[in-house]
Amino acid sequence: MKNVSIITGSTLGGAEYVGDHLADLLEDMDFITDIHNQPNLDEIDNNSLWILIISTHGAGDYPDNIKPFIQQLTKDTLNTSKVRFAVVAIGDSSYDTFCAAGKSLQNTLLELGCIEEFPLLEIDVTQHSIPEEPAELWLKEHIC
Repeated sequence: MKNVSIITGSTLGGAEYVGDHLADLLEDMDFITDIHNQPNLDEIDNNSLWILIISTHGAGDYPDNIKPFIQQLTKDTLNTSKVRFAVVAIGDSSYDTFCAAGKSLQNTLLELGCIEEFPLLEIDVTQHSIPEEPAELWLKEHIC
């Protein structure tokens, strides 16, 4: 598990910041990382660990930049049964759709037969104004 693909779904850039931070930490630990801020399934290594960092937009919706990737996942004939993944969901707990996009993506990947390597991390921006901090703790707890 030395290759990590960081896949972000972001509207305002928060998930991208978290992705960049995690990539820096992983590279310091001799992991090879690639970041996909406009993810395309054809460009992502299925043999790497996928860390999907996604914010919830609107009424529990996916951010626009990741919608084509989700469509590819659900319509592609790619064998995803060996894909290992972890989801970092970013949301605001004052909404009843708190982290809904991340939870939905987690369920989609599980339904496709992907292997959840680490538990879903829910980051509440009302509790953590810097979402990189809980993401770093989660990474160190599960990967290091």
